[in-house]
Amino acid sequence: MPTVKGDGMRGLAVFISDIRNCKSKEAEIKRINKELANIRSKFKGDKTLDGYQKKKYVCKLLFIFLLGHDIDFGHMEAVNLLSSNRYTEKQIGYLFISVLIGANNDLMKLVIQAIRNDLAGRNPIHITLALQCVANIGSREMAEGLSVDIPKLLVSGDTIDSVKQSAALTLLRLLRSSPDSIPMGEWMSRIIHLLNDQHMGVVTAAASLIENLVKKNPEEYKGCVSLAVSRLSRIVTSSYTDLQDYTYYFVPAPWLSVKLLRLLQNYPPPEDPAVKTRLSECLETILNKAQEPPKSKKVQHSNAKNAVLFEAINLIIHMDSDPNLLVRACNQLGQFLQHRETNLRYLALESMCLLATSEFSHEAVKKHQETVITALKTERDVSVRQRAVDLLYAMCDRTNAEEIVGEMLEYLESADYSIREEMVLKVAILAEKYAVDYTWYVDVILNLIRIAGDYVSEEVWYRVIQIVINRDDVQGYAAKTVFEALQAPACHENMVKVGGYILGEFGNLIAGDPRSGSAVQFQLLHSKYHLCSPATRGLLLSAYIKFINLFPEIKHIIQDVLRSDNNMRNADVELQQRSIEYLQLSSITTADVLATVLEEMPPFPERESSILAKLKKKKPSSVPEGSEQKETTASKIPAVQMSNNVDIAPPTSINLMSQGSPQGGSASVDLLGLGSPTQPTAPSVGSGGLLDMFDTLTSHSSAPATNGIDLGGLSGGAEEAFRKFICKNNGVLFENDLLQIGVKSEYREDLGRLWVFYGNKTTFQLNAFLVDVSTPGNLSETGLSIQQKPVGGEVEAGAQVKQQFNMACVQEFAEAPVMTIQFLYSGAQQKISLKLPVVLNKYITPAEMDANTFFTRWKALNSPSQECQQIIKATSPIDHEQVKAKLIGFSVSVLEKVDPNAENFVSAGILYTRNQQVGILLRLEPNKQAQMYRLTVRASRDKVAKILCDLMQTQL
Repeated sequence: MPTVKGDGMRGLAVFISDIRNCKSKEAEIKRINKELANIRSKFKGDKTLDGYQKKKYVCKLLFIFLLGHDIDFGHMEAVNLLSSNRYTEKQIGYLFISVLIGANNDLMKLVIQAIRNDLAGRNPIHITLALQCVANIGSREMAEGLSVDIPKLLVSGDTIDSVKQSAALTLLRLLRSSPDSIPMGEWMSRIIHLLNDQHMGVVTAAASLIENLVKKNPEEYKGCVSLAVSRLSRIVTSSYTDLQDYTYYFVPAPWLSVKLLRLLQNYPPPEDPAVKTRLSECLETILNKAQEPPKSKKVQHSNAKNAVLFEAINLIIHMDSDPNLLVRACNQLGQFLQHRETNLRYLALESMCLLATSEFSHEAVKKHQETVITALKTERDVSVRQRAVDLLYAMCDRTNAEEIVGEMLEYLESADYSIREEMVLKVAILAEKYAVDYTWYVDVILNLIRIAGDYVSEEVWYRVIQIVINRDDVQGYAAKTVFEALQAPACHENMVKVGGYILGEFGNLIAGDPRSGSAVQFQLLHSKYHLCSPATRGLLLSAYIKFINLFPEIKHIIQDVLRSDNNMRNADVELQQRSIEYLQLSSITTADVLATVLEEMPPFPERESSILAKLKKKKPSSVPEGSEQKETTASKIPAVQMSNNVDIAPPTSINLMSQGSPQGGSASVDLLGLGSPTQPTAPSVGSGGLLDMFDTLTSHSSAPATNGIDLGGLSGGAEEAFRKFICKNNGVLFENDLLQIGVKSEYREDLGRLWVFYGNKTTFQLNAFLVDVSTPGNLSETGLSIQQKPVGGEVEAGAQVKQQFNMACVQEFAEAPVMTIQFLYSGAQQKISLKLPVVLNKYITPAEMDANTFFTRWKALNSPSQECQQIIKATSPIDHEQVKAKLIGFSVSVLEKVDPNAENFVSAGILYTRNQQVGILLRLEPNKQAQMYRLTVRASRDKVAKILCDLMQTQL
């Protein structure tokens, strides 16, 4: 330790030497225990210890702690050292406190008082020691206790420069750790004037502090813009000899320049013409200096110069107002695209991605297209290749789309696996966005599937089907192209899906050619059938039933396939059910009815595309924010192009047990905009629901319908089953010898949608089937609004019907609605009453927050009516992961590292009602020894906490 020689602490030096000379771990521990016993006796028994001896013993304790041993005494002696006037003693005291005393230690109040005394003194060395200690610990208690002293020290005219510098950095540390503990007083507006300070160290520290403040409240500190521009101008126009103490390898104050440039990126271009002109001159000067021959061949010189250059370019891009600067920045970056330094190539590509979104520099970026393509093919570093892909995507427009898409497709065959999925999304977006001839778009997507089929997500092949259905002029070409693609010996399953869907809809458009006749199409598709997954087989079965309508001459061939044991007795229930129903449909219906049921899919509704949303979610930085706006204004996309207007709702959304939607989609698709809850399996077979039409033609179903419910699972009592639904959305609600009732539900904010499946377990028809739902109390006073869709009057033997309920949470409600089912079985009236599993916590959305935010809001909810607390006896051994899963199922978040006790659970959420949002905070404290929980719920609206507390109690 550096103090050993300077202070002649011979005892410490001997002790360290003894430890180093120990031959074994046991000898070391024995020597340490002996020393600890000696120090303990000195602290307890010797009342005449002077400051030097205390310092020596505290140093020994600190050394022992750094060796990995626990220290449980000596803290008070270290605190006492803070009152010493000797530098070395005070230094050791602060060092010990910074290392061994935690933020929650009982001695912290004494430490804060000692720090306050040093800050109020006039010895700059003592003040600096105190500030360093505060910065090292940075606790909330320190921030609250010193929130006046440190800012006062920072803006005082009597404070020396080195102390100001330390005070600025200490305040920055406290603002980062406890931002809400520092009051924004008068000093906050005065702090921006530190940018004019004569001492560059003070300016550098203040720049970091001001940038932090600006991010939280830019309007209050907008006066810093002119001061930052003035300081930046003085730096960039000075020579390295003017700022010798702050010049790094011939670059004047590079760190301060970078900080000032970043600070200016928090504001729009200056409104004052003089300030704006001066800033433009600064940026031009930086660009000019980048062109000058280097003053040193050392890498530190180029690193410092380039750091300032790239930050200046970021500011130019941020302002996006000076065409000359933008083009110059682009040309400067172009010189780095072939630089030998990999980092520079990476940064150049990244910055050019942003420049490509500006209307002023987009054309200048396009000039480097060939260089970027070369980099994509020859670059050794995968991260640089990734940035090259991003840049090609950003610079693409209608003039170069075909070339860029072609190059990306060519590279895709040898691209790294880590970037293939993202490349597929980008190629799909570009092909659709800039397609003038949609036959080219179809070719691109089919090539994507051929080259990288495993990386083509469902959104991509859904999209090509939607566009083909919505555009009459491309349907024939798409059918011909996909027919040719399917003839390849090795064909990806996604290609089979696209081929089955398109040929099922438009195969008749190419059937005139004998080489692609009806039988040839069917045999081609069926040759892929046995190699596909069950989901794809289901899609192909739907294509086969479509073929019966398009090509009656091969009806008998398809029926033979449907009635084969491989389908009729398939282990997959969905395939078995489709085969039976499609066979019955094709056997007993007239041609007119069949044509109605299997009519062509209608156009998809125009909605916002989700391919781009998926790309942004996968990698937000890869899609520049301005790219969409640039294209909309510059290229004027015609309305007929639906690249950003059609939702990627699954076109393969058949659900044989659901009613068809007006657009041909299933009810299982796009639940309140939440997306598909189940994986799509096959294309819809018409604009009406197939089973609804089929029910009008047949008196009973040929097989039990089991979509969505596990008919083999048993349920306990109705009340017990209802309680299980508090933390889950799907499952069996009730079951007896006659009927099984299952539930599937989706919720979003104050809206919910619930499906109830009624399965007839008997061999007889259930007649006069009636379902009624009532809410407790007066309907006008309840907090739940329910819309019930009708259900048919009969349930066939072994069949299943589905009923839909739309529910809106108007306000908080404590009681679940009651569902009454009545029906006749063998002439006897049956009645079942159940609670519909709709409870208040279903309308909660999880919320994320840090510890400071949580406990601030927790303390604010202190009204008795806003809190509910219960002690709950655990019904099973307390398991951490099980409790966590229940909280997540309860629709609240599980906030990690928020509660000081790691065993406790802290959660938050927002309850959405029609009229307002209610904040929910929950704290669960398990006691494994007593097998009990303490549950506390607080909510910003009265009664809500009590309702949620009662619901959660049933789950523990």
